[in-house]
Amino acid sequence: MRRTGRAPAKASSDWGQWLEAFLLVLLLIQIARLLWTLVTPVGPLGEWRAREPVVIGSDARRALFAGFDPFFRTGAMSGEAVQQVTALPLKLYGISLNEASGRGSAIIADESDVQTSYAVGDEITPGVVLKAVAFDHVVIQRGGATETLFIDQSSGAVAEGAETPDGAAPALPAQPATGALEPSSLTNALGLAPRTENGKVTGIVASAQGNDAMFALAGFRPGDIVVQINGQPVTSAGDINMLRNAIRPGARLSLMVERGAATVPISLILPENK
Repeated sequence: MRRTGRAPAKASSDWGQWLEAFLLVLLLIQIARLLWTLVTPVGPLGEWRAREPVVIGSDARRALFAGFDPFFRTGAMSGEAVQQVTALPLKLYGISLNEASGRGSAIIADESDVQTSYAVGDEITPGVVLKAVAFDHVVIQRGGATETLFIDQSSGAVAEGAETPDGAAPALPAQPATGALEPSSLTNALGLAPRTENGKVTGIVASAQGNDAMFALAGFRPGDIVVQINGQPVTSAGDINMLRNAIRPGARLSLMVERGAATVPISLILPENK
């Protein structure tokens, strides 16, 4: 009976030794992992570090945003060449846009002041085709080159009864006015001063100077800042004299004006001397 009572004690002792050995092996594994963590770099490819942000200088930022206008996509922004205002004796009185098809039509008068409606793709005069329409101007193609024609702001509304090819009512001029612009009066009515930013001229501030009616007739409002003249950005104070000299009989000027937070076009079509 004594021999049979000792067998269970030996079996429990064997299980205790196995458990002790297992725990010892597990402890050795954890120690090895700790040592490996201490002597090995963070990642398998070496020490990892977060990428540091690259901050460009002020001159580089000015150069980057010199051709960027968030309110008006100029050629510098869109990658297209700046289109020049056409010198043809044409007047744009109304525009009809078809948002569904992306096409449209325009009411254009020739040098005899006869208004005719043209759809995109129609020939206005021999060799001159209406290429595209926008909310305030159209693009015409002449001799392989593209030119712009802005809505005429020097006269009244569209002639009564005029219709577009699709039957839609024609758009009215963007800046309807009565009377006629006079180059000399307009020059005297315009007060022009340079706007400088960081020591550089970035625009021409327009203000009324005596003749408020002529100032408004041209489409200006107090505080307007001219930033482009015929597609060219204003970059120096000399552009003020260039603008004044450009206001002459028979001239056609396309101006881009900052008005508050928006950028709006102003088209000046000055009559010839009689």
